Amino acid sequence: MRKDRTNRQELRAVQREAAERKRRRNVFLRRGALALVVVAAGGLVFDNYRRRQLLDTVTTANYSAGVHMVGRIDYTENPPVGGPHNVAWQNCGIYNAAIHSEHAVHSMEHGAVWITYRPDLPPDQVQILRAAASDDFMLLSPFPGLPVPVVASSWNHQIRLDGAADSRLRAFIDRYKNNPETTPEFGATCAGSITSTAAANTLESSATR
Repeated sequence: MRKDRTNRQELRAVQREAAERKRRRNVFLRRGALALVVVAAGGLVFDNYRRRQLLDTVTTANYSAGVHMVGRIDYTENPPVGGPHNVAWQNCGIYNAAIHSEHAVHSMEHGAVWITYRPDLPPDQVQILRAAASDDFMLLSPFPGLPVPVVASSWNHQIRLDGAADSRLRAFIDRYKNNPETTPEFGATCAGSITSTAAANTLESSATR
């Protein structure tokens, strides 16, 4: 009898220990799930904050698309954010020298984001911009006389930045690059046209390709 009682006590002890382990595991799982919910909610809050911050600092315009002109064009914004442009667009890519705005604006009409930077921007910041521009529908070039270190432009939208590491640059690209809601000629290509820089006279002929 005493042996049976001892066995029952040991069995109950084992069962209690197993129940306690299960309880602790459930508590751990619930806390883990709660932590994931908190992290996800925090991510949404941060994403909404970043989106509001971006919208608060983006300037907009209301240029009509499809207006082609020959020769140099005097733009209101510096760099331009839209408006009349050359019939030939600038092939998207990374340029080490200035390009003609008249071609770049046409690229923006096709959905490109054009990142411009001061020619004296430190090399490490230029590398950051090169990484950001290494994608389709992206233009990168130095821009003499730029009012701030870095400017990102898409059709009718522009943001001015103090440097290449500003997180708003990525947010701007994600929002406006080849966006069907803001791209006048969505679906048009950003290749097969001009690769020359501003040193070449490619603006005088409306047939330039």
